[in-house]
Amino acid sequence: MRFLILGGTQFLGRAIATHALASGHDVTCAARGISGAVPPGARLIPIDRDARDGLAPLAAETFDAVIDVSRHPGQVRTAIAALRHRAAHWTFISTLSVYADNATPGQTEAAPLLAPTVRAVEHGTPETYGPAKVACEQAVGPDAFIVRAGLIVGPQDPTGRFTYWPLRLARGGEVLVGGSPDDAVQLVDVRDLAQWIVLAAQTGLTGTFNATGPAIPRAQFLAACTGAAPCRFTWIDRAFLEAHDVKRWSGPRALPMWLPLPEFAGFNTRDIAPACAAGLAFRPLSETARDTLAWAQGATAASTGLTAAEEAELLAAWHSSHRPA
Repeated sequence: MRFLILGGTQFLGRAIATHALASGHDVTCAARGISGAVPPGARLIPIDRDARDGLAPLAAETFDAVIDVSRHPGQVRTAIAALRHRAAHWTFISTLSVYADNATPGQTEAAPLLAPTVRAVEHGTPETYGPAKVACEQAVGPDAFIVRAGLIVGPQDPTGRFTYWPLRLARGGEVLVGGSPDDAVQLVDVRDLAQWIVLAAQTGLTGTFNATGPAIPRAQFLAACTGAAPCRFTWIDRAFLEAHDVKRWSGPRALPMWLPLPEFAGFNTRDIAPACAAGLAFRPLSETARDTLAWAQGATAASTGLTAAEEAELLAAWHSSHRPA
């Protein structure tokens, strides 16, 4: 098959290109080419999706499958208009952030969505990420393969959200963890997601799917990420974290992958049964953690999570406030 990946130079797009190549397909990546190199064996066609006629370099091309990872409604609408009639199968990578309700556990793809950004909004922002992706889904239409991806993790992840944990646990010692051992965690290895996306193109799968891993307790998640260094986990509640200005989910002074409950009780418990029935499969989490750690130890770390000094300060404050009277 002839694959076109609108992107293909970073993380998920690059993983899709890599797996498609390994499966014997012809792969073209269309991107500016400034985020990284395409995988060996792929063809790069430089484009600028924000420029007028930015897709012109693809005008003479036809493809069996197109995969778009954009979060910008204007880019998606332009791509659909220019390329949809020249591709047998269309994949759009959306997000679980399209859902309006993050509190109710176990929701399916039929759950209510956020209101889309208005037509005049061409570019999504971090603040409008979910609504912009809803607008993108509407532009793509129901006859495509729409992947509502959850937290994507693994080697080459530029966000550092999952990577924080294998790196932190490799240091050992007392580890600050938010919430409780039973709180749910839900994620998917980028390589498993890429493999399924290529399989969907090969088989002509269409429809909208939640695409993340099974929900597991946070204690099980930590056990899978723990290496040879002994760790002692100190579980700290929401009230203390918020009182000490610890951010949620990602970013500086954040506790990566921690979200307050109960308002986010549904965020890490999405129903994935349809995706699993359609071929989405998962490697052991311990393998993801091991491979991510090996990559991260030789890479430049993202500025996400608590520094060692911040963690030590918070742990000292916690123990001081919880001494027996």
